[in-house]
Amino acid sequence: MRRLRALILMLWAALLVLAAPLQAQAKRIALTFDDVPRGAGAFFTPDERSKRLIAALSEAGVRQAAFFVTTGNLDTPDGAGGERRIAAYVAAGHVIANHSHSHWHLNQTEAADYLADLDRAAAWLKGRPGYRPWFRFPFLDEGGRDAAKRDAVRAGLAARGLRNGYVTADGSDWHLEQLTIDAKNAGRAMDMAALRKLYLQSQMSGIAYHDALARRTLGRSPPHVMLLHETDLSALFITDLVAELRKDGWTIITADEAYADAELAAAMPIVPHTSGTLTGMMAWERGVPPPYAPFWMGTEVMSLLFERNVLVKPEETK
Repeated sequence: MRRLRALILMLWAALLVLAAPLQAQAKRIALTFDDVPRGAGAFFTPDERSKRLIAALSEAGVRQAAFFVTTGNLDTPDGAGGERRIAAYVAAGHVIANHSHSHWHLNQTEAADYLADLDRAAAWLKGRPGYRPWFRFPFLDEGGRDAAKRDAVRAGLAARGLRNGYVTADGSDWHLEQLTIDAKNAGRAMDMAALRKLYLQSQMSGIAYHDALARRTLGRSPPHVMLLHETDLSALFITDLVAELRKDGWTIITADEAYADAELAAAMPIVPHTSGTLTGMMAWERGVPPPYAPFWMGTEVMSLLFERNVLVKPEETK
């Protein structure tokens, strides 16, 4: 309990820092999904999930989301039918882009090997309907700890006609998804209403934090690119998330519109760390004080909230 109270106090302190008056501006955001095609989650098979996600995006009125494909996932047991599911996303009006073949950390990989790996994904994607020439770094790891490696890969992307498929907003949905999978595997019951609430709170608070940081860094609210993953939680709650976004004044735009921002498209921050949102890296480069991501997105806090609020206690099931 004492630990939870301390975390709550830290949260309030962070929110107060971000609560300084900001000029009212249009708020725009595009939705993007990583690691496609992902394996089964806690609630759906991959086929069930993709059908539900397509239907949910349509119901929410999302004209175009972007799905970043990790082609190596097609070679796994759960990857069976992945090509068909990707084609279904495109048929529904969405677009696809490169997220590498093997989902390697650039910080742990030689530049030549890294570029060869993304070329494997590019070979699969080439000529497919809905393809966009964007590359999203796995783990958002752009190799900042090794300047030579970072610059070699940036040059490699440019030579290939690929643009950085950056993100500017993140709510760490991947970790919450993993917590549900772990709970299912452990035979733990989950309160679905509480799970929905935690999902929406974590995503909305992450977006608000990153928008405030972007305004302090750029002097404006840019067209944001939201990092999500092709998860069961997205299939369950994306309609609710879009509704909450609109209620908070956000307009859902296409990834094409978001990536048309000239300032962000040209940005290549020089930072000592290896990953994060583009606007977070630009904040560091421009001397904006940290933190560049909300502490409650950390795995420890999210795990604590999940354990406390979502998992049904054994005595409650009797």
